[in-house]
Amino acid sequence: MHTRSLRRRAAAVIAALTVCAALTATQARATPAQDVITPTTKFYVDPHSKAAKQALVDFGKGDIEDAANMAALASWPQAEWFTEGTPDEVRVKVNRLVRRARAVDRTPVLVAYDIPGRDCSQYSSGGAASSAAYRQWIDAFTAGIGDAKAVVVVEPDGLANLPSDSGPTTDPTGDLTAARIADLAYAVKTLKARPRTAVYLDAGNVQWRAVGDIAHRLLDAGVQHSDGFALNVSNNHPTEHNARYGTWIAKCVWYATEGPEQARGHTDWCASQYYSSAAPNDGAPGDAVSPTDPTTWRWTDAWFDQNVGTPPTDELHHFVIDTSRNGRGAWTPPPGKYSGDPETWCNAPGRGLGPRPTADTGVPLVDAYLWIKTPGESDGSCTRNTGGTIDPEYGIADPPAGTWWPDQAHTLARNAVPRLTFNR
Repeated sequence: MHTRSLRRRAAAVIAALTVCAALTATQARATPAQDVITPTTKFYVDPHSKAAKQALVDFGKGDIEDAANMAALASWPQAEWFTEGTPDEVRVKVNRLVRRARAVDRTPVLVAYDIPGRDCSQYSSGGAASSAAYRQWIDAFTAGIGDAKAVVVVEPDGLANLPSDSGPTTDPTGDLTAARIADLAYAVKTLKARPRTAVYLDAGNVQWRAVGDIAHRLLDAGVQHSDGFALNVSNNHPTEHNARYGTWIAKCVWYATEGPEQARGHTDWCASQYYSSAAPNDGAPGDAVSPTDPTTWRWTDAWFDQNVGTPPTDELHHFVIDTSRNGRGAWTPPPGKYSGDPETWCNAPGRGLGPRPTADTGVPLVDAYLWIKTPGESDGSCTRNTGGTIDPEYGIADPPAGTWWPDQAHTLARNAVPRLTFNR
């Protein structure tokens, strides 16, 4: 590269880093106070994020391209995860974040992730020691928010991955699952009691629970007391697929609670990404619903058109979608490469940042696209069920869950769809 070109790029990076450092000031150009999320809502950007720090590291090494990408990444809002700590510790940390956001009139996005037995003891295992401890933690989390504006995503995977889903010996009596549902309901009600807190209960993603199954779980866990639900957290399925799935969930909840009298309580009647009674189901190609073939989802749409119609938008639950890693959609390993579960969700290679965080989605039920999973943080030490300690996709032992992984951050930024630009 010519010296003049290098100087220009270096100057651009320096300018970008300067803007990153000044984000606290520039964010102060805000809109008047309104509801928590409207199309004009602006989310808080942490000027000291891991991406911002990585930009400085890259620049110091003379890696101008990656430094520029990290500076651009750091300019976009990302959620802050709260995963541990005593009640006092989490209250202080939450309060510190919301005060910083309020000082510049921005809305922070927080993730509550401390449910007992989280992640079925897998890569992100941990959580509070008991339901009582968790509720004290949630009380403190809520107190930290106070009357400030905040968006809270409640317990990623907590509902889609119940203790009863973790294997036949994990919860033989069902007590752990009942406690999980009760804890989630407590968290939703407690957080939603704050005057300006938007609460979204995590509901997995389009390739996980069937529509009726997750709708039933959401109702059990108190989604009716929240602002809605969250989809695709820490995953990479396409935005439009999750938007379609979320719309079906919202309509299924309405159908089973506000729809025809005979349908009350029957989320199990709802069509899904796996099956629709509206399809011929006669064995001919395209005449049955396939979760991996969205062209067949027209049969699911047909069921909802026939049985639910078009309920008023304000009577349907809304949702948010995590677009932090779905720019290139889901990862599919080459056929035959893995004999066991390839863990397609875990540090999927070759992915890219997806649509930028915004509350102006243009989709009636989608309140926001958010970067909930921190771009550049590892999902855990994935092994693709090969029995070893190395991730064969990278040839190394992946960093533990939640650890900043510069190579992954760089890849996500380079592969962003649409192309990554600076947030102005």
